Amino acid sequence: MRIIDMLRKEAFSLSFEVFPPKTDASLDTVRKATVEVAALRPDFVSVTCGAGGAGGRLTLDIARNIRQETGVETLEHLTCIGAKRESVLAHLHTLRELGMENIMALRGDLPAGMDPADLNASPYPHAADLVREIRASGDFCVGAACYPEVHPESTDQRDDLRHLREKVEAGADFLTTQMFFDNNLLYNFLYKLRESGVTVPVLPGIMPITSANQVERARKLSGSFMPRRFTSLVDRFGSDPAAMKQAGIIYATDQIIDLFANGIRHVHVYTMNKPDVAAAIQRNLAPMLGSSL
Repeated sequence: MRIIDMLRKEAFSLSFEVFPPKTDASLDTVRKATVEVAALRPDFVSVTCGAGGAGGRLTLDIARNIRQETGVETLEHLTCIGAKRESVLAHLHTLRELGMENIMALRGDLPAGMDPADLNASPYPHAADLVREIRASGDFCVGAACYPEVHPESTDQRDDLRHLREKVEAGADFLTTQMFFDNNLLYNFLYKLRESGVTVPVLPGIMPITSANQVERARKLSGSFMPRRFTSLVDRFGSDPAAMKQAGIIYATDQIIDLFANGIRHVHVYTMNKPDVAAAIQRNLAPMLGSSL
């Protein structure tokens, strides 16, 4: 099923994100965790690109395994930074052969030592170029990324919105946000996005922070603003793993409830391959999702 068709439904929905291992050595462990996440029957499971040279191959392995073991729809991430056109076309051919319809088109992070200007020699200097290639290569449903707090390489939000329009004009069906911890940032972003003429569905991404160690990693990854309400939670419960886990699940649940209450129908959860965390959030939202969990 194409994800854009899910996003057009009126009912509330929840999707989960998982990631592949860095190496084959931990593949079995990650397969087990990701299948357990998918067994919760979310609307779909997104599989990110892993680090290192095996990332694309292992992403496909995890996505294919989820579909085979659970029948849950998957959204495979595909990055284009440093990619050769023939390898991208071969990968798209494989996805078509496997009947996989949904792709998250991303440029990917700059490798250490690479200057953004170096991308000009690439066949895909920007995510919009990859979106165009995918759109020309078959009837895929294509997602793209967006940053409620401005992409770190953009000069300002106006510049960022211009690049988002380029992705949509290239053929992106929907956008998924980077994590955020203050819903007002998303609401302000959506207003500006719609004012700029972008009308495709936007899927908010929520990251449950369930340990104090995750806070700094999340800040480095996304540069997200962390409101006082959230930092107070970490200060109070961060030294108690069980309490911090519960508090993080409740905070993420509260964010999602507020989104649902303010007209957002579909939410994406970055599970960090933790089936118990995904299950707890889903259980908290069960009455709204129409589930008996």
